[in-house]
Amino acid sequence: MMKKFFFFLLITFFSTISYSQNATIRGFVYDKSTGEPIMFCNVFLQGTTIGAPTDVNGMYNISKVAAGEYNLVVTYLGYDTTQVKIILNDNQILTKNLEIQESSIKLNEVKISAEREAMRTEVNAAAIKITKKELEMVPTIGGDPDLAQYIQIIPGVVFTGDQGGQLYIRGGSPIQNKVLLDGMIIYSPFHSIGLFSVFDTDIIRNTDVFTGGFNAEYGGRISSIMDIKTKDGNKKRFGGKITSNTFGSKLLLEGPLSKNQKSSFVFSGKTSYLDKTSELIYQEPLFDFDNKGLPYSYTDLYTKLSLHGSNGSKLNLFGFNFQDLVDYENISKLKWTSNGIGSEFILIPGSSPVLIEGNFAYSSYKISLDEEASPIRESGISGFNMGFDFSYFKPKSKIKYGFDVHGYSTDFLTYNSVNTPITQNENTSEFSAYVNYQYTSTRLIVEPGFRIQKYTLGLSPEPRLGLKYIVNEKLRTKIASGFYSQNILSTSSDRDVVNLFSGIISSPEEIPTQPNGEDYTSKIQKAKHLIAGIEYDVNNKIDFQVEAYIKDFNQLTNINRNMTSNSDETFIIETGTARGIDVLTKYNTKKLYVWLVYSLGEVIRDDGFREYSPHFDRRHNVNFVTSYKFGKKQDWKFDARWNLGSGFPFTQTQGFYENITFSNGINTDYTSSNGELGIQYAELNQGRLPYYHRLDLSISKDFRFNNNTDLNITGSVTNAYNRENIFYFNRVKYERVNQLPLMPSIGISLSF
Repeated sequence: MMKKFFFFLLITFFSTISYSQNATIRGFVYDKSTGEPIMFCNVFLQGTTIGAPTDVNGMYNISKVAAGEYNLVVTYLGYDTTQVKIILNDNQILTKNLEIQESSIKLNEVKISAEREAMRTEVNAAAIKITKKELEMVPTIGGDPDLAQYIQIIPGVVFTGDQGGQLYIRGGSPIQNKVLLDGMIIYSPFHSIGLFSVFDTDIIRNTDVFTGGFNAEYGGRISSIMDIKTKDGNKKRFGGKITSNTFGSKLLLEGPLSKNQKSSFVFSGKTSYLDKTSELIYQEPLFDFDNKGLPYSYTDLYTKLSLHGSNGSKLNLFGFNFQDLVDYENISKLKWTSNGIGSEFILIPGSSPVLIEGNFAYSSYKISLDEEASPIRESGISGFNMGFDFSYFKPKSKIKYGFDVHGYSTDFLTYNSVNTPITQNENTSEFSAYVNYQYTSTRLIVEPGFRIQKYTLGLSPEPRLGLKYIVNEKLRTKIASGFYSQNILSTSSDRDVVNLFSGIISSPEEIPTQPNGEDYTSKIQKAKHLIAGIEYDVNNKIDFQVEAYIKDFNQLTNINRNMTSNSDETFIIETGTARGIDVLTKYNTKKLYVWLVYSLGEVIRDDGFREYSPHFDRRHNVNFVTSYKFGKKQDWKFDARWNLGSGFPFTQTQGFYENITFSNGINTDYTSSNGELGIQYAELNQGRLPYYHRLDLSISKDFRFNNNTDLNITGSVTNAYNRENIFYFNRVKYERVNQLPLMPSIGISLSF
């Protein structure tokens, strides 16, 4: 089967190289002031219906064009229309890169946004596109927008709260979400305090979040994909940004590396002093320890070099170091570090209509937790991933195919609830190949695909299908489905409301048999997705979307939470389902932006002994976001976000008992020995915590000195009405510990 599939890929590749009827126009659209590519702008031949939007790389491709003379036109919201005269010969492949300039005339109304353009040309079921503009609409901490804040308002996304930094998407656990940074796998994208991600907003060009039903291009995870692309850096001039606020500082630098504007760099570094400044704000300890402030600190570094060819080909080299520390004095210390180096390229062959993309990266992630009176827990994963993608464009269709290789090692040590050690030290690999086809007509977009994942433990064939029917100019329906698999799992405890320690291991070779005593046909974790929805443009200002989904997790590997001795099975096989409905309404004008989301969901797991709700099963979730610009020059901005979520499941305490360890064996005098306090738990996750709600506010003022220099001052408050949301419950002391209280901050940033 594998040989036939690769033979098909080779035949397709070579046939596309040799096949070219009529002419093709292709190239990239760049911002004239920075040299950055422009996504989702419209490129067309004047006086015809022939054209194409630019993709995430700023590339357009118009094929099957008759020879002749044309005006090539580029339009994009907020930019001046640009046109150039071109002459096409038969069977010619013309590469024409274009630059467009930001318009000095501001439009009063949004006619058609880049997002709407993407909706009309892509299936994009269960997909959200995030640009820097969207990130800036969510209230910020001290004037610095953050991806972590925006991700929390996406339909179907659940955060466990201000602390923990864990992301749950439509019933999937954090390890079931793949996060890619310029093609590199990132294992911990958010810091332990859930207000901050590891990514600097100012280096992000675009983020695609697929909450389910993603096409064959992506694999290796059974729940969701987050694909982050960073900008290349300003190729025209040196510039940057300096930011400082109550809880941290940031430095961004970018600019050309040569006078010919063919190379550039970008560097970002940010650090927190939350643990220091919070001591001045909070005079009393917030948690069960002696610290007055918040025990969180982090440092993030990222750099990227970009080398550009004259025809749009480019090579990017990048690296990062992310660090996180949570230090509860005399109680526990958690720290993790993530490092990586990588490269990616885009190759435009001069005589071929095929676009070639590739990447190679190496990354590592290590985490440890040192708790009082408990053994140290440690986990690490390191390895490489590489891939090649080939795209072939036709007037109404696109074929994309390629392969990925992922090799990694895991080093793991943890203990279950009765301190039985669980270890793993293993090397493994994954290989995958895919083909994805997209056909677009006036009314219909069809996107079938097929991916095959080859793991050390077995083979997983994965068909995918996406459909969108354009009913009229305003209404569109969509559906997506597919099979998905993955090989790694995490080791969080289902008894905890917030899991700061989450280890990573590869799926074990030895798994238990089915309840009927038969062996499982596969040792790999698997899931099936089905998503259906509608998109409705009420008018030029209002968008409405609704999606229903079901994820069938038909095979999940988990740590045996009932393990009491080394003779017990270390792992168990679970099943589960996640189902729900997400409703999204957006209102967008020049001055006012409103985002309203309601999510209804249910997550069920079955471990063979019982059905239960995992700790991230939030049945109701509401997000309201608004952003309003005002003032004569619209240089004032007010942002607000309110979140309401129903209570998470938790395991109740049924009672206590004295646990005598018999450390002296038969000589232990159990009549006089004092044992440790043991906890008798009730049924797993049968209780529900109170509702969570929080209001965040920010107001900012821009001062523009010239075309390149801006000063921004922002005041913000997190948890504005000081809601006491539960963080965890100390079972021994019988004390409730709350999440973050009211957090005021002020920040200043200078762009130059």
